[in-house]
Amino acid sequence: MKPFTWQNLQKQSSHKYTCGYCGQPLSSENGWVATRHELNASSRAYEHRVYGSIYVCHNCHRPTFFDSDTGKQTPGFAFGKPVQNIADKALFEIYEEARVATSAGCYTAAVLCCRKLLMHLAVAKGANPGGTFKGYVEFLADKNHIPTDCKSWVDEIKDTGNEANHEVKMMKQEDAETLVSFCEMLLKIFYEFPAAAKSRNGKKTS
Repeated sequence: MKPFTWQNLQKQSSHKYTCGYCGQPLSSENGWVATRHELNASSRAYEHRVYGSIYVCHNCHRPTFFDSDTGKQTPGFAFGKPVQNIADKALFEIYEEARVATSAGCYTAAVLCCRKLLMHLAVAKGANPGGTFKGYVEFLADKNHIPTDCKSWVDEIKDTGNEANHEVKMMKQEDAETLVSFCEMLLKIFYEFPAAAKSRNGKKTS
């Protein structure tokens, strides 16, 4: 990728963050500071107050805004980690949507995405489309697609997802982050780890 040319780029105090575009952790000092010349009520003197800063990622060269009052980063970075080698496109998109929703503070939406993820995962592994959520969970367990020690993860997703879907109850940050983490581990077990093992075995035999 060719770097963008940002006009009048300035040096400011270095700031550590994870880029919401490329997902890379970095420390940048390139960007701009937003200030306002205003009256200080206590000292009755005019001063420059910093309202926000924009930093430019040195990896993808895209800008990120930080609000000085709230500390909020825009765009934020998706919660959790990406999972490699997910063969099913819809499954990949649902997981990414759950990550982004969690980072955006849309916790109920994230929990519902995790519930839907389990349904897609079951269909991807051979369950009949159009079944019930309970049936999909039982399918994954009965077909031994879920390791015994991981069954409690799926129950957690199922129970919390049912609360979000059927009850007048808003989900909290802890609910969303826990379920996204569980989904991440399940997807790694189903897709990333087997692909890594296959690649490693292929290198040994070549």
